[in-house]
Amino acid sequence: MAQVLEFRLPDLGEGLTEAEIVRWLVEVGDVVAVDQPVVEVETAKAMVDVPCPYAGVVTARYGKEGSELPVGAPLITVAVGAPASGGPAEVPQTEARETEGSGNVLVGYGTSDAPARRRRVRREQQVLAPVNGRPAPEAPEAVRPAPEAAEAVQGPVAVISPLVRRLARENGLDLRALTGSGPDGLILRADVEHALRTAATPAPATAAATATATAPAGTRVPLKGVRGAVADKLSRSRTEIPDATCWVDADATELMRARTAMNAAGGPKISLIALLARICTAALARFPELNSTVDTAAREIVRLDAVHLGFAAQTERGLVVPVVKDAQGRDAESLSAEFARLTESARTGSLTPAELTGGTFTLNNYGVFGVDGSTPIINHPEAAMLGVGRIVPKPWVHEGELAVRQVVQLSLTFDHRVCDGGTAGGFLRYVADCVEQPAVLLRTL
Repeated sequence: MAQVLEFRLPDLGEGLTEAEIVRWLVEVGDVVAVDQPVVEVETAKAMVDVPCPYAGVVTARYGKEGSELPVGAPLITVAVGAPASGGPAEVPQTEARETEGSGNVLVGYGTSDAPARRRRVRREQQVLAPVNGRPAPEAPEAVRPAPEAAEAVQGPVAVISPLVRRLARENGLDLRALTGSGPDGLILRADVEHALRTAATPAPATAAATATATAPAGTRVPLKGVRGAVADKLSRSRTEIPDATCWVDADATELMRARTAMNAAGGPKISLIALLARICTAALARFPELNSTVDTAAREIVRLDAVHLGFAAQTERGLVVPVVKDAQGRDAESLSAEFARLTESARTGSLTPAELTGGTFTLNNYGVFGVDGSTPIINHPEAAMLGVGRIVPKPWVHEGELAVRQVVQLSLTFDHRVCDGGTAGGFLRYVADCVEQPAVLLRTL
Protein backbone atom coordinates (compact mmCIF):
# COMPACT_ATOMS: atom_id res chain seq x y z
CA MET A 1 0.00 0.00 0.00
CA ALA A 2 1.41 3.38 -1.04
CA GLN A 3 1.47 6.54 1.03
CA VAL A 4 0.35 9.81 -0.53
CA LEU A 5 2.55 12.62 0.74
CA GLU A 6 1.82 16.28 0.17
CA PHE A 7 4.71 18.57 -0.73
CA ARG A 8 4.11 22.25 -0.06
CA LEU A 9 5.85 25.37 -1.40
CA PRO A 10 8.82 25.76 0.98
CA ASP A 11 9.95 28.87 2.81
CA LEU A 12 11.88 30.86 0.22
CA GLY A 13 13.70 32.99 2.78
CA GLU A 14 14.41 36.75 2.92
CA GLY A 15 10.81 37.55 3.86
CA LEU A 16 9.36 36.26 0.59
CA THR A 17 5.78 35.10 1.03
CA GLU A 18 4.75 33.87 -2.41
CA ALA A 19 6.01 32.74 -5.80
CA GLU A 20 4.64 32.50 -9.32
CA ILE A 21 4.57 29.17 -11.09
CA VAL A 22 6.55 29.66 -14.31
CA ARG A 23 6.73 26.10 -15.63
CA TRP A 24 5.80 22.66 -14.38
CA LEU A 25 8.61 20.14 -14.89
CA VAL A 26 6.49 17.04 -14.18
CA GLU A 27 3.05 15.75 -15.14
CA VAL A 28 0.52 13.80 -13.08
CA GLY A 29 1.56 10.15 -13.35
CA ASP A 30 5.28 10.88 -13.73
CA VAL A 31 7.76 9.05 -11.53
CA VAL A 32 10.03 11.43 -9.61
CA ALA A 33 13.26 10.82 -7.71
CA VAL A 34 14.41 12.42 -4.47
CA ASP A 35 15.59 16.00 -5.08
CA GLN A 36 14.30 16.04 -8.66
CA PRO A 37 13.09 19.54 -9.64
CA VAL A 38 9.33 19.47 -10.16
CA VAL A 39 8.46 23.12 -10.80
CA GLU A 40 10.18 26.35 -11.80
CA VAL A 41 8.99 29.37 -9.81
CA GLU A 42 9.75 33.07 -9.90
CA THR A 43 9.90 35.12 -6.76
CA ALA A 44 10.53 38.82 -6.40
CA LYS A 45 14.21 37.90 -6.05
CA ALA A 46 15.06 35.20 -8.56
CA MET A 47 14.00 32.21 -10.66
CA VAL A 48 14.51 28.93 -8.85
CA ASP A 49 13.81 25.24 -9.42
CA VAL A 50 11.99 23.59 -6.54
CA PRO A 51 13.08 19.98 -5.94
CA CYS A 52 10.77 17.43 -4.33
CA PRO A 53 12.05 15.66 -1.18
CA TYR A 54 10.09 12.47 -1.98
CA ALA A 55 10.47 9.70 -4.54
CA GLY A 56 7.34 8.21 -6.07
CA VAL A 57 4.49 8.88 -8.50
CA VAL A 58 2.98 12.35 -8.91
CA THR A 59 -0.75 12.06 -8.17
CA ALA A 60 -1.77 15.75 -8.26
CA ARG A 61 -0.44 19.21 -9.09
CA TYR A 62 -1.70 22.41 -7.49
CA GLY A 63 -1.72 25.67 -9.40
CA LYS A 64 -1.51 26.54 -13.06
CA GLU A 65 1.43 28.11 -14.85
CA GLY A 66 1.26 31.85 -14.32
CA SER A 67 -0.61 31.60 -11.02
CA GLU A 68 0.81 32.70 -7.68
CA LEU A 69 1.03 30.51 -4.60
CA PRO A 70 1.79 31.55 -1.03
CA VAL A 71 4.52 29.85 0.99
CA GLY A 72 3.02 26.76 2.61
CA ALA A 73 0.46 26.11 -0.13
CA PRO A 74 0.37 22.57 -1.63
CA LEU A 75 2.49 22.06 -4.74
CA ILE A 76 2.12 18.35 -5.53
CA THR A 77 1.17 15.05 -3.94
CA VAL A 78 3.40 12.03 -4.41
CA ALA A 79 2.49 8.38 -3.91
CA VAL A 80 5.45 6.84 -2.09
CA GLY A 81 5.94 3.08 -1.98
CA ALA A 82 4.82 0.22 -4.22
CA PRO A 83 1.06 -0.35 -4.81
CA ALA A 84 -0.62 -3.40 -3.35
CA SER A 85 -0.92 -5.07 -6.77
CA GLY A 86 1.78 -5.46 -9.36
CA GLY A 87 0.26 -2.99 -11.86
CA PRO A 88 -0.06 0.78 -11.78
CA ALA A 89 -3.51 0.64 -10.26
CA GLU A 90 -5.21 3.59 -8.64
CA VAL A 91 -3.28 4.81 -5.62
CA PRO A 92 -5.66 5.34 -2.67
CA GLN A 93 -5.46 8.43 -0.51
CA THR A 94 -4.24 6.84 2.73
CA GLU A 95 -2.94 8.18 5.96
CA ALA A 96 0.30 10.11 5.47
CA ARG A 97 2.66 9.85 8.40
CA GLU A 98 5.18 12.45 9.45
CA THR A 99 8.06 11.66 7.12
CA GLU A 100 11.40 13.35 6.57
CA GLY A 101 12.43 14.01 2.98
CA SER A 102 15.87 14.69 1.65
CA GLY A 103 16.04 18.12 3.25
CA ASN A 104 17.05 19.77 -0.04
CA VAL A 105 13.71 21.35 -0.81
CA LEU A 106 14.92 24.56 -2.47
CA VAL A 107 18.19 25.13 -4.26
CA GLY A 108 20.30 27.41 -2.08
CA TYR A 109 18.15 26.87 1.02
CA GLY A 110 17.78 24.11 3.56
CA THR A 111 14.47 22.88 4.86
CA SER A 112 13.19 23.05 8.39
CA ASP A 113 14.47 20.35 10.73
CA ALA A 114 10.90 19.64 11.76
CA PRO A 115 9.14 17.16 9.42
CA ALA A 116 6.02 18.37 7.65
CA ARG A 117 2.77 17.37 9.34
CA ARG A 118 0.27 15.39 7.26
CA ARG A 119 -3.45 14.77 7.57
CA ARG A 120 -5.67 11.72 7.11
CA VAL A 121 -7.73 12.34 4.00
CA ARG A 122 -10.23 10.42 1.89
CA ARG A 123 -10.47 10.74 -1.89
CA GLU A 124 -14.20 11.41 -1.85
CA GLN A 125 -13.94 14.14 0.83
CA GLN A 126 -10.43 15.56 0.54
CA VAL A 127 -10.15 19.17 1.78
CA LEU A 128 -7.02 21.25 1.29
CA ALA A 129 -5.36 22.45 4.47
CA PRO A 130 -5.51 26.18 5.09
CA VAL A 131 -2.32 28.22 4.78
CA ASN A 132 -1.69 30.31 7.88
CA GLY A 133 -5.36 30.13 8.75
CA ARG A 134 -6.44 30.97 5.18
CA PRO A 135 -7.70 28.68 2.40
CA ALA A 136 -5.34 27.00 -0.03
CA PRO A 137 -5.33 28.75 -3.40
CA GLU A 138 -6.31 25.99 -5.78
CA ALA A 139 -7.26 22.34 -5.79
CA PRO A 140 -6.48 19.85 -8.56
CA GLU A 141 -9.33 18.83 -10.84
CA ALA A 142 -9.85 15.56 -8.99
CA VAL A 143 -10.18 17.31 -5.62
CA ARG A 144 -13.01 19.72 -4.79
CA PRO A 145 -13.45 20.97 -1.22
CA ALA A 146 -16.85 20.42 0.31
CA PRO A 147 -18.82 23.69 0.50
CA GLU A 148 -19.16 23.59 4.26
CA ALA A 149 -15.43 22.94 4.69
CA ALA A 150 -14.52 25.80 2.36
CA GLU A 151 -16.79 28.14 4.28
CA ALA A 152 -15.13 27.17 7.53
CA VAL A 153 -11.60 27.94 6.37
CA GLN A 154 -12.17 31.08 4.33
CA GLY A 155 -12.99 33.43 7.17
CA PRO A 156 -14.56 36.83 6.60
CA VAL A 157 -12.49 37.67 3.48
CA ALA A 158 -11.22 34.92 1.15
CA VAL A 159 -7.80 36.40 0.36
CA ILE A 160 -4.43 34.68 0.54
CA SER A 161 -1.94 36.98 -1.15
CA PRO A 162 -0.63 39.94 0.88
CA LEU A 163 -0.02 41.71 -2.43
CA VAL A 164 -3.73 41.48 -3.20
CA ARG A 165 -4.58 42.93 0.19
CA ARG A 166 -2.11 45.77 -0.28
CA LEU A 167 -3.37 46.54 -3.79
CA ALA A 168 -6.92 46.82 -2.46
CA ARG A 169 -5.87 48.85 0.57
CA GLU A 170 -3.81 51.36 -1.44
CA ASN A 171 -6.76 51.95 -3.77
CA GLY A 172 -9.40 52.14 -1.06
CA LEU A 173 -11.18 48.99 -2.23
CA ASP A 174 -13.30 47.00 0.24
CA LEU A 175 -12.47 43.33 -0.31
CA ARG A 176 -15.66 42.27 1.45
CA ALA A 177 -17.63 43.68 -1.46
CA LEU A 178 -15.90 41.42 -4.01
CA THR A 179 -16.79 37.95 -5.21
CA GLY A 180 -13.63 35.99 -5.94
CA SER A 181 -13.14 34.05 -9.16
CA GLY A 182 -10.77 31.56 -7.55
CA PRO A 183 -11.66 28.19 -6.05
CA ASP A 184 -14.48 28.53 -3.53
CA GLY A 185 -14.66 32.28 -3.99
CA LEU A 186 -10.96 33.00 -3.40
CA ILE A 187 -10.20 36.64 -4.30
CA LEU A 188 -7.34 36.87 -6.79
CA ARG A 189 -5.25 39.79 -8.03
CA ALA A 190 -7.27 39.76 -11.27
CA ASP A 191 -10.49 40.29 -9.27
CA VAL A 192 -9.10 43.38 -7.57
CA GLU A 193 -7.71 44.80 -10.82
CA HIS A 194 -11.06 44.18 -12.55
CA ALA A 195 -12.90 45.96 -9.74
CA LEU A 196 -10.54 48.93 -9.99
CA ARG A 197 -10.97 49.13 -13.77
CA THR A 198 -14.74 48.93 -13.41
CA ALA A 199 -14.75 51.73 -10.85
CA ALA A 200 -12.73 53.90 -13.25
CA THR A 201 -14.99 53.18 -16.25
CA PRO A 202 -17.33 56.11 -17.07
CA ALA A 203 -21.11 55.66 -17.16
CA PRO A 204 -22.52 54.41 -20.50
CA ALA A 205 -24.12 57.78 -21.24
CA THR A 206 -20.74 59.52 -21.24
CA ALA A 207 -18.54 56.67 -22.41
CA ALA A 208 -18.54 57.69 -26.09
CA ALA A 209 -17.72 61.32 -25.32
CA THR A 210 -15.01 60.33 -22.91
CA ALA A 211 -13.47 57.91 -25.41
CA THR A 212 -13.32 60.68 -27.99
CA ALA A 213 -11.68 63.14 -25.60
CA THR A 214 -9.06 60.80 -24.20
CA ALA A 215 -5.80 59.69 -25.76
CA PRO A 216 -5.49 56.27 -27.47
CA ALA A 217 -5.46 53.32 -25.13
CA GLY A 218 -2.07 52.01 -24.06
CA THR A 219 -0.67 48.66 -22.99
CA ARG A 220 -0.81 47.76 -19.32
CA VAL A 221 2.24 45.93 -17.95
CA PRO A 222 1.72 44.29 -14.55
CA LEU A 223 4.21 45.28 -11.87
CA LYS A 224 5.11 41.78 -10.77
CA GLY A 225 8.14 39.56 -10.33
CA VAL A 226 11.48 41.35 -10.58
CA ARG A 227 9.94 44.54 -12.03
CA GLY A 228 7.45 44.73 -9.16
CA ALA A 229 10.12 44.12 -6.54
CA VAL A 230 12.31 46.86 -8.02
CA ALA A 231 9.36 49.27 -8.04
CA ASP A 232 8.54 48.56 -4.40
CA LYS A 233 12.14 48.90 -3.27
CA LEU A 234 12.82 52.12 -5.15
CA SER A 235 9.58 53.65 -3.90
CA ARG A 236 10.49 52.76 -0.34
CA SER A 237 13.96 54.24 -0.79
CA ARG A 238 12.58 57.52 -2.11
CA THR A 239 10.03 57.65 0.72
CA GLU A 240 12.34 56.84 3.63
CA ILE A 241 15.85 58.02 2.68
CA PRO A 242 16.78 61.72 2.52
CA ASP A 243 19.42 61.27 -0.15
CA ALA A 244 21.91 63.74 -1.61
CA THR A 245 24.38 63.44 -4.48
CA CYS A 246 27.84 64.85 -5.10
CA TRP A 247 30.08 64.22 -8.09
CA VAL A 248 33.54 64.88 -9.49
CA ASP A 249 35.41 64.37 -12.77
CA ALA A 250 38.58 62.30 -12.54
CA ASP A 251 41.46 61.51 -14.88
CA ALA A 252 41.37 57.71 -15.21
CA THR A 253 44.32 57.47 -17.60
CA GLU A 254 46.73 56.02 -15.04
CA LEU A 255 44.11 53.52 -13.78
CA MET A 256 43.59 52.24 -17.33
CA ARG A 257 47.36 51.97 -17.82
CA ALA A 258 47.72 50.09 -14.55
CA ARG A 259 45.03 47.60 -15.62
CA THR A 260 46.72 47.08 -18.98
CA ALA A 261 50.05 46.41 -17.26
CA MET A 262 48.48 43.97 -14.80
CA ASN A 263 46.81 41.98 -17.57
CA ALA A 264 49.99 41.98 -19.68
CA ALA A 265 51.85 40.22 -16.87
CA GLY A 266 49.92 36.98 -17.43
CA GLY A 267 47.49 35.16 -15.18
CA PRO A 268 43.76 35.79 -14.78
CA LYS A 269 42.52 39.00 -16.35
CA ILE A 270 41.59 41.86 -14.01
CA SER A 271 38.35 43.64 -14.80
CA LEU A 272 37.85 47.38 -14.48
CA ILE A 273 34.92 46.94 -12.11
CA ALA A 274 37.14 44.81 -9.86
CA LEU A 275 39.66 47.66 -9.59
CA LEU A 276 36.84 50.10 -8.83
CA ALA A 277 35.51 47.69 -6.21
CA ARG A 278 38.95 47.47 -4.62
CA ILE A 279 39.03 51.26 -4.48
CA CYS A 280 35.56 51.28 -2.89
CA THR A 281 36.53 48.90 -0.10
CA ALA A 282 39.64 50.96 0.67
CA ALA A 283 37.53 54.14 0.77
CA LEU A 284 34.94 52.53 3.05
CA ALA A 285 37.70 51.53 5.44
CA ARG A 286 38.52 55.24 5.77
CA PHE A 287 34.89 56.41 5.82
CA PRO A 288 32.91 53.60 7.54
CA GLU A 289 29.88 55.87 8.00
CA LEU A 290 28.88 55.04 4.42
CA ASN A 291 28.89 51.28 5.05
CA SER A 292 25.92 51.42 7.36
CA THR A 293 22.16 51.26 7.66
CA VAL A 294 19.58 53.19 9.65
CA ASP A 295 17.41 51.41 12.22
CA THR A 296 14.41 53.72 12.14
CA ALA A 297 12.59 51.93 14.95
CA ALA A 298 15.52 52.27 17.35
CA ARG A 299 16.63 55.62 15.89
CA GLU A 300 20.15 54.28 15.52
CA ILE A 301 22.80 54.19 12.79
CA VAL A 302 24.26 50.70 12.50
CA ARG A 303 27.81 50.71 11.14
CA LEU A 304 28.54 47.36 9.54
CA ASP A 305 31.80 45.44 9.89
CA ALA A 306 31.80 43.61 6.54
CA VAL A 307 31.46 45.14 3.10
CA HIS A 308 28.97 43.14 1.03
CA LEU A 309 29.33 44.94 -2.28
CA GLY A 310 26.33 44.97 -4.60
CA PHE A 311 26.64 45.89 -8.27
CA ALA A 312 23.86 46.78 -10.67
CA ALA A 313 23.37 44.32 -13.55
CA GLN A 314 20.84 44.78 -16.34
CA THR A 315 19.28 41.51 -17.53
CA GLU A 316 16.40 40.44 -19.76
CA ARG A 317 14.31 40.03 -16.60
CA GLY A 318 15.12 43.55 -15.41
CA LEU A 319 17.60 45.21 -13.09
CA VAL A 320 19.15 42.96 -10.46
CA VAL A 321 21.84 43.68 -7.88
CA PRO A 322 24.05 40.63 -7.16
CA VAL A 323 26.17 40.90 -4.02
CA VAL A 324 29.88 40.10 -3.58
CA LYS A 325 30.08 38.96 0.03
CA ASP A 326 33.03 40.10 2.20
CA ALA A 327 34.50 42.21 -0.59
CA GLN A 328 36.85 43.92 1.87
CA GLY A 329 38.89 40.72 2.13
CA ARG A 330 39.30 40.09 -1.60
CA ASP A 331 42.09 41.19 -3.94
CA ALA A 332 41.55 42.37 -7.52
CA GLU A 333 41.90 38.86 -8.94
CA SER A 334 39.34 37.36 -6.55
CA LEU A 335 36.95 40.25 -7.16
CA SER A 336 37.25 39.80 -10.94
CA ALA A 337 36.37 36.13 -10.68
CA GLU A 338 33.38 36.75 -8.42
CA PHE A 339 32.03 39.57 -10.57
CA ALA A 340 32.29 37.32 -13.64
CA ARG A 341 30.52 34.43 -11.90
CA LEU A 342 27.65 36.54 -10.58
CA THR A 343 27.23 38.39 -13.87
CA GLU A 344 26.90 35.12 -15.79
CA SER A 345 24.38 33.83 -13.24
CA ALA A 346 22.41 37.06 -13.61
CA ARG A 347 22.28 36.66 -17.40
CA THR A 348 21.06 33.07 -17.18
CA GLY A 349 18.56 33.86 -14.41
CA SER A 350 20.17 31.36 -12.02
CA LEU A 351 21.03 33.73 -9.15
CA THR A 352 19.77 32.50 -5.81
CA PRO A 353 17.93 34.80 -3.40
CA ALA A 354 20.98 34.64 -1.11
CA GLU A 355 23.15 36.09 -3.90
CA LEU A 356 20.74 38.98 -4.40
CA THR A 357 20.39 40.14 -0.81
CA GLY A 358 22.46 41.36 2.11
CA GLY A 359 24.33 44.17 0.34
CA THR A 360 25.79 47.03 2.40
CA PHE A 361 27.08 49.30 -0.41
CA THR A 362 26.40 49.38 -4.16
CA LEU A 363 28.72 50.07 -7.09
CA ASN A 364 26.76 51.21 -10.16
CA ASN A 365 28.69 51.25 -13.44
CA TYR A 366 26.17 53.04 -15.65
CA GLY A 367 28.97 53.98 -18.05
CA VAL A 368 28.26 50.72 -19.90
CA PHE A 369 25.07 52.41 -21.17
CA GLY A 370 27.11 55.19 -22.76
CA VAL A 371 26.19 57.92 -20.26
CA ASP A 372 28.44 60.20 -18.24
CA GLY A 373 26.45 60.84 -15.10
CA SER A 374 23.43 59.86 -13.06
CA THR A 375 21.74 60.42 -9.70
CA PRO A 376 20.77 56.85 -8.83
CA ILE A 377 18.34 55.84 -6.10
CA ILE A 378 19.95 54.18 -3.08
CA ASN A 379 19.39 50.46 -2.76
CA HIS A 380 17.37 50.39 0.49
CA PRO A 381 18.35 49.72 3.30
CA GLU A 382 21.91 50.68 2.32
CA ALA A 383 23.28 54.17 2.94
CA ALA A 384 25.23 54.96 -0.23
CA MET A 385 25.94 54.13 -3.86
CA LEU A 386 28.94 55.00 -6.01
CA GLY A 387 28.14 55.69 -9.65
CA VAL A 388 30.70 55.45 -12.46
CA GLY A 389 30.12 56.99 -15.89
CA ARG A 390 31.78 56.13 -19.19
CA ILE A 391 35.52 56.67 -19.55
CA VAL A 392 36.13 58.81 -22.65
CA PRO A 393 38.97 60.93 -24.09
CA LYS A 394 38.56 64.60 -23.12
CA PRO A 395 40.70 67.72 -23.00
CA TRP A 396 42.34 67.88 -19.56
CA VAL A 397 45.01 70.00 -17.94
CA HIS A 398 47.78 67.52 -17.04
CA GLU A 399 51.01 68.72 -15.41
CA GLY A 400 50.25 72.30 -16.43
CA GLU A 401 49.54 71.55 -20.07
CA LEU A 402 46.42 70.80 -22.04
CA ALA A 403 46.27 67.15 -23.03
CA VAL A 404 43.78 64.49 -24.10
CA ARG A 405 43.15 62.21 -21.13
CA GLN A 406 40.74 59.39 -20.24
CA VAL A 407 38.15 61.15 -18.06
CA VAL A 408 35.35 59.64 -15.96
CA GLN A 409 32.62 61.21 -13.87
CA LEU A 410 32.15 59.72 -10.41
CA SER A 411 29.04 60.36 -8.32
CA LEU A 412 28.12 59.44 -4.77
CA THR A 413 24.50 59.29 -3.64
CA PHE A 414 24.29 58.99 0.14
CA ASP A 415 21.82 58.91 3.00
CA HIS A 416 22.18 62.32 4.65
CA ARG A 417 21.15 60.79 7.98
CA VAL A 418 24.36 58.77 8.30
CA CYS A 419 26.81 61.57 7.50
CA ASP A 420 27.18 65.14 6.34
CA GLY A 421 28.61 66.50 3.11
CA GLY A 422 32.14 66.63 4.49
CA THR A 423 32.28 62.87 4.95
CA ALA A 424 30.65 62.18 1.59
CA GLY A 425 33.01 64.62 -0.14
CA GLY A 426 36.02 63.06 1.59
CA PHE A 427 34.99 59.58 0.44
CA LEU A 428 34.45 60.68 -3.14
CA ARG A 429 37.71 62.66 -3.24
CA TYR A 430 39.65 59.62 -1.99
CA VAL A 431 38.05 57.45 -4.70
CA ALA A 432 38.96 60.03 -7.34
CA ASP A 433 42.56 60.21 -6.04
CA CYS A 434 42.89 56.42 -6.33
CA VAL A 435 41.49 56.54 -9.88
CA GLU A 436 43.96 59.25 -10.87
CA GLN A 437 46.91 57.77 -8.97
CA PRO A 438 46.42 54.02 -8.33
CA ALA A 439 49.59 54.02 -6.21
CA VAL A 440 47.53 55.74 -3.49
CA LEU A 441 46.01 52.32 -2.86
CA LEU A 442 49.38 50.99 -1.76
CA ARG A 443 49.02 52.92 1.48
CA THR A 444 46.03 50.75 2.46
CA LEU A 445 47.52 47.38 1.52
